[in-house]
Amino acid sequence: MLYTYPQLYPGILVKRYKRFFADIQLNTGELITAHCPNTGSMTGVCQIGAPVQVSFHDNPKRKLAYTWEMIEIGGVWIGVNTALPNKLIKIALEQHLFPELGGYQTIRSEVVYGQDRRSRIDFVLGDGEHSIYLEVKNTTWSIDDVAIFPDTETTRGQKHLRELIDVMSEDRAVMLYLINRGDMTKFAPGDTTDPVYGQLLRTAVAKGLEVLPCRFDVTPEGVEYLGLAELIL
Repeated sequence: MLYTYPQLYPGILVKRYKRFFADIQLNTGELITAHCPNTGSMTGVCQIGAPVQVSFHDNPKRKLAYTWEMIEIGGVWIGVNTALPNKLIKIALEQHLFPELGGYQTIRSEVVYGQDRRSRIDFVLGDGEHSIYLEVKNTTWSIDDVAIFPDTETTRGQKHLRELIDVMSEDRAVMLYLINRGDMTKFAPGDTTDPVYGQLLRTAVAKGLEVLPCRFDVTPEGVEYLGLAELIL
């Protein structure tokens, strides 16, 4: 198990609103408002009445004690907490679970980069001579057995691709799509939701961008790495 969840509490999704709030009826019958740690559109993974799991936090500084962690759709658990993917990848990098990256000795997080020095790359890996710039994108939307990113237009994601193209003049660049559900075997860019992003991704790959569509199995017990999905460009 790559990651083990704290104790989770089952319930049913009643509604999600104002991006950060989700009303959930716990299996005990209690109606709670949980923090929704996902600012995206959550296309296809925000079904009213679906089973969910929430974590509880007794920090008195928190406005909401519960956090929405996952939802079950079609018998498959899907991670919705976007604060978790970078933690998962950090653990995986420390365990060298991705042989495609080769050898590296150092892992730095949230490194400032880009022409305007206003962007941050999720990880920079180093071997003493060369660097690998690695960006992580959480992926939950799917059509059939194909995981798709993005599920809506993302100018921020477009900017990240342009910046990765720039760094490839001297260093390696990797886009890692964390497929936050275990039932997908393929990955493709969301051309219908953001055709600019899809074209930029293909351009970046042609220039040397490496793409790792990583499959993760999500259950209330924890998260496991399953390997790479087939990349469809």
